[in-house]
Amino acid sequence: YDRVMAYKFHEDDQGEVIAEVTKPGLEPYLGLHYPATDIPQATRFLFMRNKVRMIVDCSAKHVKVHQDKNIPFEGTLCGSTLRAPHSCHLQYMENMNASASLVMAVVVNDDEEDEDSAGDVEPQKRKRLWGLVVCHHITPRFVPFPLRYACEFLAQVFAIHVNKEIELEYQIIEKE
Repeated sequence: YDRVMAYKFHEDDQGEVIAEVTKPGLEPYLGLHYPATDIPQATRFLFMRNKVRMIVDCSAKHVKVHQDKNIPFEGTLCGSTLRAPHSCHLQYMENMNASASLVMAVVVNDDEEDEDSAGDVEPQKRKRLWGLVVCHHITPRFVPFPLRYACEFLAQVFAIHVNKEIELEYQIIEKE
């Protein structure tokens, strides 16, 4: 990809580019802050569900999905990692001069434990979206499923390391 960024969400839901590697000649985004509205809550929810999202070509024609009228419930594509992007996201990518993207969610344990757990059983930890690893390419780009799956695994490994760092921070704060 022409640009790869690590994007961290702050407590107020705004985002910040905390790491970046780019192809020479691209404007750097490192250190930029984005308002919480740039990534709506519905999109964040989808990232909690689908850890990897790929857009092969922003300019590709969208394919309309028609549902059989005999099916009693409405179908949803929220589980699809290849569904068409929302029009506002297409505009966002156009503004960044990107035709393709691969985005991996970095999901960590929340600092609050689930109160429903009791006894000797280890408490269940809630998860939260810590940030995203965002890859942009100037031209259309397809990543085969095995490679996307490997990227998802690497994002999970990164999330484990982020969890450890967060836990160490809390331990230091508690000792002070």
